[in-house]
Amino acid sequence: MESIFNLNGKIALITGGAGVLGSNFAKVLAKQGVTTGIVSQSIEKANKIVEKIQNNGGQAFAIQANVLKKEDLEKARDFIITKYGRLDILINAAGGNMPGATISPDQAIYNMNVDDLQKVIDLNIIGTILPSQVFSELFAKQKTGNIINISSASAQRPLTRVVGYSASKAAIDNFTQWMAVELATKYGEGIRVNAISPGFFIGEQNKALLLDPDGKLTSRGQKIIDQTPMGRFGTPEDINGALLFLCSDMSKFVTGTIVKVDGGFAASSI
Repeated sequence: MESIFNLNGKIALITGGAGVLGSNFAKVLAKQGVTTGIVSQSIEKANKIVEKIQNNGGQAFAIQANVLKKEDLEKARDFIITKYGRLDILINAAGGNMPGATISPDQAIYNMNVDDLQKVIDLNIIGTILPSQVFSELFAKQKTGNIINISSASAQRPLTRVVGYSASKAAIDNFTQWMAVELATKYGEGIRVNAISPGFFIGEQNKALLLDPDGKLTSRGQKIIDQTPMGRFGTPEDINGALLFLCSDMSKFVTGTIVKVDGGFAASSI
């Protein structure tokens, strides 16, 4: 039976495609018949995701690129144009945090490592703007294209301690709205820009913050669960519905929107 999302034959590129969320996006889209490009600084990690997708009958390709280097992204764009002739979907999933850009309980703002703060801001903000800049040129020529950015629950509701990550993800919300207006007004309704705002998902970067070594909740993890009405952390699969909706023509009149997938965290005032 044909999928209701009608994505078969589309071409997608996912920065951070070898990460937890990015690789899940790639696998989900591949199951819908999308040819997925995995962008990673590690070609070995990208190739592993490609292999998994191909072993499940999907189509995928790997690209080694640093999202902070415009020349890397331009080479990726040229490769896609040469091989596929177009790009339909860009997912900016590259991003992350660093301990030095986080304020520990025994620190103050003036103790924060400014170099680490700069790295977090660059990765999350510039690492989203640069790919959008490079590939939107292709979208403008096509008059069609779909950009999906990754925000965070900490963007709309600043969290204690994670100052660099929260500030940079708030900028993603602003950029998503700005870029949506910029592209639609200049190049037509065929180009859309939206964002997904995940709640709390346990990954390598935040695992120690949320769970003790024995798997029990830390005090911070407990506070988050207490303020999440659904009472649990998210899993990568929880984002699938929002992803497929935004990638498909089911959302063709949706642009400049941040879709929250957070178990009700943003709505809670406990």
